[in-house]
Amino acid sequence: MRALAGAVLLLVVMLPALAQTPLPALTGRVVDNAGIIDAATEASLTAKLAAFEAKSSDQIVVATLRTLGGEAIESYANRLFREWGLGQAGEDNGILLLVALDDRKMRIEVGYGLEGTLTDLHAKLIIENTMVPAFRAGDFSGGIDRSVDDIILVLEGNAAELEERYERNQPSPPGSPFNFVNSISDWSVAIFIAIWALIFIGALFFAIGARIWGRRIAPGRYRWLGMDVDYNNSGGSSSSGSGWSSGGSSWSSGSSSGGGFSGGGGSSGGGGASGSW
Repeated sequence: MRALAGAVLLLVVMLPALAQTPLPALTGRVVDNAGIIDAATEASLTAKLAAFEAKSSDQIVVATLRTLGGEAIESYANRLFREWGLGQAGEDNGILLLVALDDRKMRIEVGYGLEGTLTDLHAKLIIENTMVPAFRAGDFSGGIDRSVDDIILVLEGNAAELEERYERNQPSPPGSPFNFVNSISDWSVAIFIAIWALIFIGALFFAIGARIWGRRIAPGRYRWLGMDVDYNNSGGSSSSGSGWSSGGSSWSSGSSSGGGFSGGGGSSGGGGASGSW
């Protein structure tokens, strides 16, 4: 009985390991076991990833497979990342872009050393706005290639460009508070410009109007709109008896003016994002 209980216990312990999908070998920067990347794109990707690693030391690997065999893509990607030792020793600056074709899932797994640069939000934006639309259109090669470009864009310090692109592609629905706020902002700018235009035009009107339409009563003095305007006064215009005066005003606008491919890293704590199409 004890032997039977021991065997059952051993089987229970081993079941999770037996259920895990076998991991493929690391054969290059692009491991396309699902066969969804055309030859030209695969060659271009390989060269692009090698050049980026030589420049930055950050290591990106693309992997595709047919199925996860029932395993969650998060755990599979983490196992694969660690098995392949992506990134450099002590830096953990590796990134894995994984696609499971039959499961219609994808993931960007980020090493510890790059989690502060390629955040979970950035990874999610790349998946939802670059990979998913391309995959739904059947363009696996293009979707993967452009996603790698987006990853490199963020790692090179241009995350704001990725975020701005997302904002441009997200129109607010009718009645959205964002539309209301934008409307108020637009009106505020228009009113501000209109007020300054009126002040400028008004000052100009009073400055030259008396000479054109007023009655000359003395050299350099004109009566207009019930006021006496004296152009001899260096301060501008004046009116006797009315209490109105205008000094000079002005308006101006200016402007201010390398690392080896094998790496040796492999530490990833689940940073990144997953998606499906």
